[in-house]
Amino acid sequence: MIGMPDPTPGASIPLATLPNLRDLGGWRTGDGRQVRSRTLFRSTELSRLTGPDRQAFEALRIDTVYDFRSVAERTTEPDVGLDGVAEVALDVLADAPTAIPGNLTQVLSDPVVLAAAKAELGGQGVEQLMLASYHQLISLPSALDSYRRFYRGLLGEHEVPALFHCTTGKDRTGWAAASFLTLMGVPDEQVYREYLLTNDQLIPALEPVFTAFEQAGGNRALLLPVLGVRREYLGRAFAEVLDRFGSIEGYFADGLGVDANDQEELRQRYLTEPG
Repeated sequence: MIGMPDPTPGASIPLATLPNLRDLGGWRTGDGRQVRSRTLFRSTELSRLTGPDRQAFEALRIDTVYDFRSVAERTTEPDVGLDGVAEVALDVLADAPTAIPGNLTQVLSDPVVLAAAKAELGGQGVEQLMLASYHQLISLPSALDSYRRFYRGLLGEHEVPALFHCTTGKDRTGWAAASFLTLMGVPDEQVYREYLLTNDQLIPALEPVFTAFEQAGGNRALLLPVLGVRREYLGRAFAEVLDRFGSIEGYFADGLGVDANDQEELRQRYLTEPG
């Protein structure tokens, strides 16, 4: 059984049945403050959490779990029930006609589906599909509504410590983490660093998926843009924020309905003073 999270920013909390689990705390802001530790966590979905891993997870004393997955994803792989934990379902991609992050199970189980998606884009490849998905994280009404409800929860509508996740904890979850850290004032390079940690903490755990994909006739290289994260993916989301809202503060105020007073309250809640 593990103890409390490592205070090193971005350190993995090593649970075999819950990869890509880490604390968002510890990152320093430009003015020297620090994101509060043991308050906000990110991970993959919780369907396989069991045995000693479940006991270790319960030691984190999570009060609220935000689930960014679709109804189909939640039905196919429901999170385990956790006593005393509020579950908040937020279907970020509900309005998306097609979205790889919301259909990973289908994509990863059938190479033909991945090939068809590539063909739909005129041969541009899954990288373009992923970039389009990150555009949707900012532009879709369902995404704006889901992230609005997420941040209203962090403002006190739900208890902390809290954890948020999607299926593999990298895209919908990645944007939630990146937008949060950016609003807190964490420098851009550190925000990208946190985001890219998924490649270290998730990809090794997905080796069986790569193997199964190859056995089904797929090329594992096709999966890397889907299962991993790339700097340009997050960059696409930030570019859309600037194009539509002018700044991260504008995104929160005009896109999510989290005004300047609420933004400052979030900083007061989730930042600690230096020293």
